[in-house]
Amino acid sequence: MTFHTNTEHHALVVEGGAMRGIFAAGVLDAFIERDFYPFQSAIGVSAGSTNLIGYLAGNHRRSYQIITDHARRDEFMNMRRYLKGGHFCDVTWLWHCSLDELPLNLTKFHERNIPLTVVTCSIRTGKPCYFLVNEENINTLFPASCAMPLVFRDFPPVDDEPMTDGGLADSIPVIRAYQQGARDITVVLSQPLGFKKTPSRFPTLMKPLFSEHPALFDAVVRRADQYNAALEFIAAPPDDCRLRIIAPPSNFPVSRFTTDLDSLNMGYNQGVNAGNRYIAQALIRSDAARA
Repeated sequence: MTFHTNTEHHALVVEGGAMRGIFAAGVLDAFIERDFYPFQSAIGVSAGSTNLIGYLAGNHRRSYQIITDHARRDEFMNMRRYLKGGHFCDVTWLWHCSLDELPLNLTKFHERNIPLTVVTCSIRTGKPCYFLVNEENINTLFPASCAMPLVFRDFPPVDDEPMTDGGLADSIPVIRAYQQGARDITVVLSQPLGFKKTPSRFPTLMKPLFSEHPALFDAVVRRADQYNAALEFIAAPPDDCRLRIIAPPSNFPVSRFTTDLDSLNMGYNQGVNAGNRYIAQALIRSDAARA
């Protein structure tokens, strides 16, 4: 979907990162608490997409509860099951169980009328695919966007095409937001400022794991380059684009598979504080514009 290009189109982009999504959960809960919805579109990938649907539906603390409860259960993350040939992280279970126990306010999501784009990665091409969320695809799209290859052994289909974690192909979809017409873009990152992704040190050792999906292996090899290209866009956006970044502090204690509750709570509170600071700055800008 491409929107009309104008300086008033404000897009919200949220990165994924599995359990690191606790930071974005805090940011977006701060937004919900203040009824802060200044965006004309939103785009998310993996955990960023599930954080966004909770935000746009107005479900306060829903993402926090999913990460600190459901995602810490053995039904989701289980090494014993993985060693026996099952999933390490069962994203299909996580989506459906959390939806049953913590229903989304989809009526509010549709009434808010902020289009949400979710990123997946095609197994066939290794390239990103972008889908607008609707009633027909909601239960297939989010598990597909979060389906990290190897740790989740299936490839959930979207429109009959097998998909995997969108972060492989477009980890920070800020360039996509710009291509859609946004000229005012807010990006919520999952890593502190200054982070750069390094290429896999031994890509040839991984190749046999993707023998049936060569395009997917190519996406794995390219991932560091596409991730860092997004960071370069953020650092030096086009002249007609305003970019605002919300990033974890340098002491952010959460990694991709962190389950320690104290660390998760710290990361969440860091997100809430960052979200409140962002709102305060936005109000200052608004007052200055009116003066």
